[in-house]
This record gives sequence, structure tokens and C-alpha cells, in this order.
Amino acid sequence: QVQLVESGGGLVQAGGSLRLSCAASGSIFSMNVMGWYRQAPGKVRESVATITSGGSTNYADSVKGRFTISRDNAKNTVYLQMNSLKPEDTAVYYCIYRARGNDYWGQGTQVTVSS
Repeated sequence: QVQLVESGGGLVQAGGSLRLSCAASGSIFSMNVMGWYRQAPGKVRESVATITSGGSTNYADSVKGRFTISRDNAKNTVYLQMNSLKPEDTAVYYCIYRARGNDYWGQGTQVTVSS
């Protein structure tokens, strides 16, 4: 089992920045993918950004150039730096840990961007 603890959500004005963190613990495999999904009210959950244990990244088109994902493998922690936030970025953000065919999810953290 893997446990994920997220932090860093909150309320910010449009154009502002937030940084999300997610720490994984438990049965951690050296080869894994960590990342962030988000779900806005009435919408399906969508991938925001992912990063492999080797450092390869993938971003949704809607956040490219504004969000940066990074990780600290020694701490089993993934970060999401969100800049130039827009009201449409408002959602619950979920951390994901993926390894050996299994997905584990965090509890979610609310990000609200006011216009």
C-alpha cells in the first residue's frame, strides 16, 4: 500500500501562484510515475502533469508554460508549481502514484482562483 499526503492548495487571485506538494509513503517502488490530476465541478477528472522517477514529464496543453512539475526521489515527494493561474484552473487537485499496474490517489486539495 502507498499513502499520499497533499498540501498547498488554497484561494488565489487570477495571475497568482500556488505550489502543491505530495509526499508518498509505504511500499514505494524505485520505478514509478507521480503526478497531478484535477476535477472541476461537473467535469471529469483530467491529467494535469506527470513525472516519471527518471524525470520525464508530461503536461496537459492547458497548463503548458504555466505549471511545472518536479520531484525529489529521496523524499518520495512530487511538487506542482502553478503560475499565472486562471479561474478555469479552479478544481480539486489529486496526487497520483502509479507503479506496477496500481494507482494510488491522494485525498485531494482544493485550488480556487478568483477573477
